[in-house]
Amino acid sequence: MNGGTRQGIDLTRVLHAPQRRVFAAWTSPEDFAAWYGGEAEVPLDRVAMDVRPGGAWSLVIVLPGVEMPFHGVYREVSEPDGLVLTLKDGSAPGDLEDTEGEIVTVTFTDLGDGTTELAFQQRGGNLTPAQYAAAEDGWEAFFDALAARLATHP
Repeated sequence: MNGGTRQGIDLTRVLHAPQRRVFAAWTSPEDFAAWYGGEAEVPLDRVAMDVRPGGAWSLVIVLPGVEMPFHGVYREVSEPDGLVLTLKDGSAPGDLEDTEGEIVTVTFTDLGDGTTELAFQQRGGNLTPAQYAAAEDGWEAFFDALAARLATHP
């Protein structure tokens, strides 16, 4: 891939959980706090989710000595098929404060046998190629944590 032209992230995972359970993992504060952030702590009292078109979401990832806030707005909510939401983090440049930030689209496809395909796309062009690469690594870790959460909390 030409690192200078990267405009987003595309990931696909097969999760060993029913479609409705995967949707709930993205829309329940308890579930979302458990996997978003990977190994980092996301205190439940720092998570807010108004899961409806136009509703806001926010959370704070807490690492030793630093807090990383994330927030956005739900654009589309199609239970159990997927979500479209905006995503901004606390490090977004000031000139991005007036924009929606990145657009995240997740689609959950029932594959049968209690498995679901998660198709993830992040777009927006607000990050450098190196930042997209780092964000992709972050999402991979988050999805590892999501798979673990679904295995331990079916």
